[in-house]
Amino acid sequence: MENGKNNLYELVKSFDVAMLTTLHSNEMHARPMAIARLDVGMDAYLITDTDSVKVDEIDKNPHVLLTFQSAKQFASVRGEITIEHDRALLETMWKQIWKVWFPMGITDPNIAILKFTAHEGEYWDNSGLKGLKYVFDATKAYISGERPKPDSDRHNKIKL
Repeated sequence: MENGKNNLYELVKSFDVAMLTTLHSNEMHARPMAIARLDVGMDAYLITDTDSVKVDEIDKNPHVLLTFQSAKQFASVRGEITIEHDRALLETMWKQIWKVWFPMGITDPNIAILKFTAHEGEYWDNSGLKGLKYVFDATKAYISGERPKPDSDRHNKIKL
């Protein structure tokens, strides 16, 4: 179990952006979000404008999904998100590039932190040697007429 958590974190720690999916009534709404901070336990911090639609959606239903994707690595993490107004925490994460969305900078009164608490994650990793092993296993399965055996280094679903 601990190995699965580490694999998930190692897979996504280099991502700068995740897709945040919220629920509005019966419709899902996804949008890319810059990752301000990602902790080893997969808790994450995102920055938002308090006047955004996502804040209204989170107020109504805090259960969200974060997804991560590259050409050969994929992950999804379910959890809950809260809206925080911790200026000291914001100062530790602030990046100048965010002035694009907050022209007043860190003093903008509409900045809020979205604190994501992870509950369950799933990942697929076909990069590097894992990808080569997958090609070998898939070829072997094709020739034998059997499905490839699961490999928790490449795919795993874990409780966080």
